[in-house]
Amino acid sequence: MQVRAVADLSPAERRALFERDAGVTGVREDVQAIVDRVREEGDVALREFAEEFDGTTVGNIDVTDDAARAHAELADANDPVLDAIREAAANVRAFHERQRPEDWRATFGKRELGRRFRPIARAGVYVPGGAAAYPSSALMGVIPATVAGVDHIAVATPPADDLDPVTLAAIHEASADAVFQVGGAQAIAALAYGTETVPRVQKVVGPGNKWVTAAKAAVQGDVEIDFLAGPSEVLVLTDETAEPTLVAAELLAQAEHDPNASVVAITDDADLADAIAEAVEAGIEERARSETIRAALENDASGVLLARSMSEAVLFAEEYAAEHLSIIAEDDEALLDRITNAGSVFLGPYSPVAAGDYATGTNHVLPTNGGAKRYGGLSTDTFLRSSTVQRLDRDGLAEIGETVVTLATAEGLEAHAESVRKRLDE
Repeated sequence: MQVRAVADLSPAERRALFERDAGVTGVREDVQAIVDRVREEGDVALREFAEEFDGTTVGNIDVTDDAARAHAELADANDPVLDAIREAAANVRAFHERQRPEDWRATFGKRELGRRFRPIARAGVYVPGGAAAYPSSALMGVIPATVAGVDHIAVATPPADDLDPVTLAAIHEASADAVFQVGGAQAIAALAYGTETVPRVQKVVGPGNKWVTAAKAAVQGDVEIDFLAGPSEVLVLTDETAEPTLVAAELLAQAEHDPNASVVAITDDADLADAIAEAVEAGIEERARSETIRAALENDASGVLLARSMSEAVLFAEEYAAEHLSIIAEDDEALLDRITNAGSVFLGPYSPVAAGDYATGTNHVLPTNGGAKRYGGLSTDTFLRSSTVQRLDRDGLAEIGETVVTLATAEGLEAHAESVRKRLDE
């Protein structure tokens, strides 16, 4: 990797770093055609797309029973991977249970006001597949919905001649109600609009590639979505105290997700920047997914950057608004205090992003492409709605009656004003 100075970045280089489209715009037209076909043709379109895109013939789209069997088989075999799934699931559940808000009522003057929270009825969770299996994404998508109390949780995951049993087992462990083997943009369309087999949901969540992300953008409005979560990205903010091989390991780990992944390290130490770049190059061929890694590293949105100061590095991090922000520095807490835009933050040399990806309990479904400036990651709140409650007696209405009548009259809504006067004049 080539080290570039932040101060010397051209306008085009800055756009590549700060406007990370990850190829989504380029597939929107094709994705819209896929979405339209699924909406019109239902299961027929899903089966044809499975042949075309996944190279497999789909018999049963509903594979809920397969997920239960995969879980039972791992349990019967005392497979340690099931133990790992269970431990990760317990951690994710514990963290998300802490997020549950409580209903409340309070007195404001002579008014009793409150707020209550209720889950949506039906949620759809996309669990990626294809080049790699992601049982962890099943836990991250389904468990917050179960904690929130969603009635029906449907999972879509890409079809295959042999579905990954670990992913299926994770989906079952997370307590999904239904599992469908359908992937890509067509999966998002199926969840959004429903087919003969796949029920329509109220909200679609989960990460995916550019096709999935573009599909979520296409159906937004007809169905709620969490946010547009595209290919993975990481920014490592570091000073001269960091071990370059650890920084390189973080970049390589995220780069193996997708050729469109964005991986960046930034430091104010020139020697460290060079050492990180060298360590990254040295580690590429050691990794099983070296071709994917190299493609991601050659992405215009990836690189090792040299800042003139840590203040400049922090300003860059704020503008970058990374999905994953790793801070490996002597005073990481002080740096964290200066940053507000990040999906999930990993502090110190022993907090790899992979820990959050799998087992700390935090959610790894996070906003990308600068989305952290506007919203947070997937949570229990994602599946909840709030409503307000109010109770007024005559004294409580009288307390605000003149204000209501005055404002309603100013707006020309005479009946609003009269609805208050009538009660107070009785």
